Amino acid sequence: MLAPSPPSCSRNDAPPVLLYDGDCGLCARSVQFVLERSAGGALRFAPLQGRTAAALAPRHPALARMVAAGRLDSMVLVRDPGGAREAAFLRSAAAVRVAWSVGGRWRAAAALLWLVPLPLRDLVYRLVAGARLRWGAPAGCRVPRPEDRPRLLP
Repeated sequence: MLAPSPPSCSRNDAPPVLLYDGDCGLCARSVQFVLERSAGGALRFAPLQGRTAAALAPRHPALARMVAAGRLDSMVLVRDPGGAREAAFLRSAAAVRVAWSVGGRWRAAAALLWLVPLPLRDLVYRLVAGARLRWGAPAGCRVPRPEDRPRLLP
């Protein structure tokens, strides 16, 4: 039996928020990559060190533990923030959902990755996360395009 496709958001849900390590060059470049490719404002973005993450953390124990410990080694995707279907996804579950939301060939890649068992996906995610800070300094602050500014949260 095939694993189901990553869940998408219904039209009634608030746009998901992708929380990322704002001090990580790989993370910042990943956000830029998704911003340039996700149509229609499918995602919003906020650093794990910011106010948005601090406001969401109390409702998600894994996120709260991660922020409290200063272990910002996972992206976190929060579905329907503030809504009835709010849920937080960490590590590879977040990455697959982000790829799914970008669409096109990234949706096809996400569908294939969804078939890989979560423990194996998370193992690879943790290996990349462990090396990410050695792969370069933050990309610097790119001035956001006017149409992207509402998607970048504090």
